[in-house]
Amino acid sequence: MSEASGSPASIRSVSRAPAHPLAGLAIGFIGVVIFGATLPATHIALEGFSPAFITFGRAAIAALVAGATLLIMRKRFPRQHALSLFAAGVLLIYGFPGFSSVAMQTVPASHGGVVLGVLPLMTATFAALFGGERPGLAFWGWSIAGAALVMIFSLSGADIEPGIGDLWLACAALSASCGYVISGKLARTRPGWEVISWALVITAPLSLAGTAFAWESGISTPDAGALAALLYLSLGSMFAGFIFWNWGMAIGGIARVGQVQLLQSFVTLGLSALILGETVTPVMLGFAIAVGVVVWCGRKAKVG
Repeated sequence: MSEASGSPASIRSVSRAPAHPLAGLAIGFIGVVIFGATLPATHIALEGFSPAFITFGRAAIAALVAGATLLIMRKRFPRQHALSLFAAGVLLIYGFPGFSSVAMQTVPASHGGVVLGVLPLMTATFAALFGGERPGLAFWGWSIAGAALVMIFSLSGADIEPGIGDLWLACAALSASCGYVISGKLARTRPGWEVISWALVITAPLSLAGTAFAWESGISTPDAGALAALLYLSLGSMFAGFIFWNWGMAIGGIARVGQVQLLQSFVTLGLSALILGETVTPVMLGFAIAVGVVVWCGRKAKVG
């Protein structure tokens, strides 16, 4: 089978060695900052839109912008990667947000921190299983340490009882980590912006149908703040964030750059303080610094 066929083997044929690991971490962190504003923006958008409308509406808006960009750039649809693009789109555009929303209806919000805590570790696992990467023992050690720090911080002082919501959270983490690895592999063959653009376009029929279905009951006199928040979720969280994230994984390695997402919980806390006036405590800052040290040390660990 030729490389033009788009088989997993053809994608893996691209050099697996990260070309610029430090640059990949920096670019990936830009994506994490953009993702980190998602929860504050969602909080504001909910003042004028329903959760269902936000989920599908932001994807539909992003798909329109992505499609226009592809037309302007005169990009041809990579039919050999159609299945991978569709899978990445379903997992990242609907899977993670959908499962997380269902989980938040039955479990405390602190569980969300657990998802963010295990995501980098799960991403590294899937990168090893089908992403063509082989992290060394030191890398796994730093990865587990970072996940433990984030989970301890998220669960500290919380009255946690296992429930069905934990199953939905596990599905959310599986969706995101698998989607990251698929899109990261595709970003080795074409620019990161093109990967997320085609993923949005190929899933656009689902986004448009969902938006139409939620239109009548999903809009309740949104003000300028809610409209701006929805626009950010569309062009930032759903589009620009993935451009930097995919680009960072492509040049820095999927597993290694995935560890940067350990910082997302703390980015969200900081942005919530700036945007929503929430409080940042010294304990939060201490955990953030500790996680940052883990990510910095992990960048030097061997990933084959």
